[in-house]
Amino acid sequence: MKNRLWPWCKTYKNKIKQTVRLALEEDVGSGDITSQSIFFENKEIKGKLVAKENGVIAGLKVAQLVFETVDKKTVFTATINDGDLVKNGQIFAEVFGPVKSLLAAERTALNFLQRMSGIATFTHQFVEKVKNKKTKILDTRKTAPGLRIFDKWAVFLGGGQNHRFGLYDMVLIKDNHIQAAGSAKKAIQLVKNNLKNKVKIEVEVNNINQLKETIKENVDIIMLDNMNLKEIKKAVDLVKGKIKLEVSGGVNLNNVKKIAQTGVDYISVGSLTHSPKALDISLEF
Repeated sequence: MKNRLWPWCKTYKNKIKQTVRLALEEDVGSGDITSQSIFFENKEIKGKLVAKENGVIAGLKVAQLVFETVDKKTVFTATINDGDLVKNGQIFAEVFGPVKSLLAAERTALNFLQRMSGIATFTHQFVEKVKNKKTKILDTRKTAPGLRIFDKWAVFLGGGQNHRFGLYDMVLIKDNHIQAAGSAKKAIQLVKNNLKNKVKIEVEVNNINQLKETIKENVDIIMLDNMNLKEIKKAVDLVKGKIKLEVSGGVNLNNVKKIAQTGVDYISVGSLTHSPKALDISLEF
């Protein structure tokens, strides 16, 4: 997998730096009393980052930022790019610098790197399942509070696509909006009147009758929420490619390929970010 520029990098550059500083403040606090009690001379040392299982590495740039934030004297050198596959036992980066600085940064750097790599690896598994189909794998807003930037970045590096980043950059009319507004048609019309087609409009439907009603409203995307395969196939036949279709709810590695075979455009997977397994990575001197 080749290195690619994440489209949100420049937008959230300052937020990324701020989150890294907060993470270090949380862990290091007033200082690493263990290392300070052992090393009175801050000698320089080299550490290597080692993958302890196969996966996709994501977060190299974040790990580098962590080390450099602790000590500008550290030198971080990666032998691969973010988004590349690694094998168990592979050394994929080295960091050189004052021993106390490396030890102070170690856990924070690994926390970001392991979580992001776990998300990227899981995303890659879904992407591989649908690689011969037109369907794209999407993430959701089900991210760890405060870590959405990193979670969505990891999905991108794993080959997935980012859905809306937050409530502010795309309209998604869900069942609670429809209940509160009185009907899907009324909710859609209110959005169109107020936003004047400035952003894309997606509407969630739970059954075929709701789908038929929504098709008439000329929206951009319709989300098929928790529908079975038979209903999804029927939805694809009804829409006839005139509106993008997204499937959401109950998606896993066992059924994602069958869902993609129906011809839907997108499949969103909440588990990519709401319950990722961290990739096992260690820093060894």
